[in-house]
Amino acid sequence: MATRWGICSAGRISHDFLAFWTRFFPISEQIRRLLAQGALGEVTLISMTVGHPMEKIPRLVEKKLGGGAILDIGCYCVQFASMVLGGQRPESVLASGFLHPTAQRPLEPSPDSAPAPQAFWTRFFPISEQIRRLLAQGALGEVTLISMTVGHPMENIPRLVEKKLGGGAILDIGCYCVQFASMVLGGQRPESVLASGFLHPTGVDETTSVILNYAGKRQAVLSCTMRTELPNQAWICGTKGSIELPAPWYAPTTMLVNNQRHECPLPPPAQPLNFSNGTGMRYEAQHVRQCLLQGLPESPIMSLAESELVASIVDEVRGQLGVTFAEDQQG
Repeated sequence: MATRWGICSAGRISHDFLAFWTRFFPISEQIRRLLAQGALGEVTLISMTVGHPMEKIPRLVEKKLGGGAILDIGCYCVQFASMVLGGQRPESVLASGFLHPTAQRPLEPSPDSAPAPQAFWTRFFPISEQIRRLLAQGALGEVTLISMTVGHPMENIPRLVEKKLGGGAILDIGCYCVQFASMVLGGQRPESVLASGFLHPTGVDETTSVILNYAGKRQAVLSCTMRTELPNQAWICGTKGSIELPAPWYAPTTMLVNNQRHECPLPPPAQPLNFSNGTGMRYEAQHVRQCLLQGLPESPIMSLAESELVASIVDEVRGQLGVTFAEDQQG
């Protein structure tokens, strides 16, 4: 059964998702094998065309949404040429084309816009799978403390600072910390949530620290910010051992279990990506496909109930910080 993917976005994350995707098709694998065997001799010309009537799609013609033919579909041609020629940098780039009339027109945010839920790709990395297995085996004993930091200088990104776009550090990156604590502690609800931080002039949280207290004297401590670069590391500490995740822990390819190093390297990307370890999005995509093939109504790794739990904790953090959206009043 074929899985049809619909990408309802024109952002940098969706770019990274699509950038690696075509590289893993069986036909692409066969092409690479033929080239490696010299079946075509020396490649002298690569010609590609890609085009569809899509000018009525807002995300393709609006500048602030990252629109444009080269960003949306032309990038496939670039990555294909890169794959065929072994990732070599071209000696020259010559471009010619025409601009859409909206290229200079600013986009007004919709009054009906609201924060959208995120997919937690961290859950589906092989390293995360190994962590769950170790915890189930009791390798760390009783987990007593989870510590995480995630932060990058991102105040120049409109969607992070604008209230109408659902901005703020806790919604954009801090939620990864909340879901990680939830994964480690088996989806339990914390007994208390303590949040403190500073707001951006627009009213969203800029820097936030949270303490989640769980039953049995277990605690998760997280800090997130869109103002400065943090270590972006995570630790799970138990009565019998510990796990350390180096940066970027939210897209993990390495972990240290009691100082012993374990690695799960990612395949190289077909073209430059916007985010570290962006090819790791393949694991979540593969999991979704398996769920569809098995006819599962939801993911056994990230259930709807746990998604709602994470969202409720994040909402509690926002409430304590004084970050409210128009949608909060409507609810």
